[in-house]
Amino acid sequence: MQTVETLNEGLKRAYTLTITAKEIDGKVDAELKRVAPQVRMPGFRPGKVPANLVKKMHGPALMQDALNSSIQEGVQKLMADNKLRPAMQPSVELGEGYEPGKNAEVKVELEVLPQVPAPKIEELKLERLTAPVDDTAVDTQIARIAEGQTQYDDAPKAHKAKEGDLVVMDFTGKVDGVAFEGGTGTDMSVAIGSGRLIPGFEDQLVGVKTGDEKQIKVTFPADYGAKDLAGKDATFDLVIKQVKLPGDTRIDDAFAKSLGLESLDKLKELIRGQIEQEHNGLTRTHMKRKLLDQLAEGHDFDVPPSMVEAEFNQIWAQLEHEASHEADPAAAMKEMEAERDDYRKIAERRVRLGLLLSEIGQANGVEVSQQEMNRLIMQAAQQYRGEEQQRFIQYVQQEPMAAAQLRAPLYEDKVVDFLFGKAEISDREVARADLEAAIESEDGHVHGPGCGHDHDHDEKSKAKKAAAKKPAKSEAVTEEAKPAAKKAPAKKAEAAEAKPAPVKKAEAAEAKPAAAKKAPAKKDAPAKETAPAKKAPAKKPAAKKA
Repeated sequence: MQTVETLNEGLKRAYTLTITAKEIDGKVDAELKRVAPQVRMPGFRPGKVPANLVKKMHGPALMQDALNSSIQEGVQKLMADNKLRPAMQPSVELGEGYEPGKNAEVKVELEVLPQVPAPKIEELKLERLTAPVDDTAVDTQIARIAEGQTQYDDAPKAHKAKEGDLVVMDFTGKVDGVAFEGGTGTDMSVAIGSGRLIPGFEDQLVGVKTGDEKQIKVTFPADYGAKDLAGKDATFDLVIKQVKLPGDTRIDDAFAKSLGLESLDKLKELIRGQIEQEHNGLTRTHMKRKLLDQLAEGHDFDVPPSMVEAEFNQIWAQLEHEASHEADPAAAMKEMEAERDDYRKIAERRVRLGLLLSEIGQANGVEVSQQEMNRLIMQAAQQYRGEEQQRFIQYVQQEPMAAAQLRAPLYEDKVVDFLFGKAEISDREVARADLEAAIESEDGHVHGPGCGHDHDHDEKSKAKKAAAKKPAKSEAVTEEAKPAAKKAPAKKAEAAEAKPAPVKKAEAAEAKPAAAKKAPAKKDAPAKETAPAKKAPAKKPAAKKA
């Protein structure tokens, strides 16, 4: 096989491989000898079919297999001989006009990973902002739980509902006198003043009594999630089935026991632990961002355009998904287009940081153990059921890129923890509000041209605009002007978050963007609402990930 380099420009490489007809024929002959004893043909004893007949019958298939095998071996030899580390899957193309019995010319094009300069990790300095948990925060959280545990008693029939009372009703919603889909419900409970329903709905419940029938008029918000109702006037025919009065909830041992805990002290202990976990997550988020900032500022090297393009496409697909759920998708897309260059810079930064963290991890023996990998696979598989779960597990075990994609976030965290251990860290106690403000200020800080910073924290706020405007799909009578809290997927960062692009380990050294966030499933509007259910505080919130 002959190899000729045709391009060596920056990180781009191109080669022409010439595989001789003799090499290909040699592979065909070797394969013939291997399969001939297994061929069956009428008139011949098993294993005695002449080689020329076998070649006549199976020659084209054997020739194609031999050609594919030769190309694969040739590309692998090319990589090994030239010590190439491809950034993405190389492009391999058989030259036009190839005919069996002739030499095969193969064009190979690829981008290689850059030579990452020795990472500067000996002079890292970080400040760890910690927020102690005070008794007031614990008491406030317990008071919120108690508020959600309010018990209601039937009011006298003559009692007129006021703010804070619970109204149980049947309703039928109409637009232009016609009932609309999902606008009918029974036994819906709402506390007046809770703000759960669209503007003007709860206000018109003040003064109703048990047994009343009433028609109210409302206007759906212009940015309401159900576009066929957005901005329209509607009437709701109500049947008031019961007005209920809120009772007092005493915060004591009995209250804690109603939540499944031994005592009020145990409840406070649990809540304190939850808040500490939240604070620890905020502290880590702040430290990680500062760490990535220092790494980004101290290291500048070329990154493969193909990796940047893949990362940008991932970011852009997520932004398009967000924009499609806005009240005015066209305007959102126009705003995105104006900031396209900013998002491309974000993609470049993420790829550079991913390569840098990968280099640091490899140089310092950071590994994800097989036990940890098995745990990651099983956790990811929980979203599937039955045979689909088994197929997912087999897919990850057999597909290196899928396994690398799953491994990347944990590997990144382990490298970050390693760097935390190397850094000179100073501690400073602050209030939680100050810690949150420090994180928010990073999101909103804009660097001027030429300052040397291209933080994706800065453009992150732009990526969040779509989410901030997007109403949540919910019940037709529910206030949808309020944005729904975003659900963080197992591996989903914000479109432009300060997160390095995941990079495979050294032996493959290939990067792949994160999977697109699944579009949230739509809920029909409206669905039946019920009285508030008891909320047990036992579930601990997950710490935020930078």
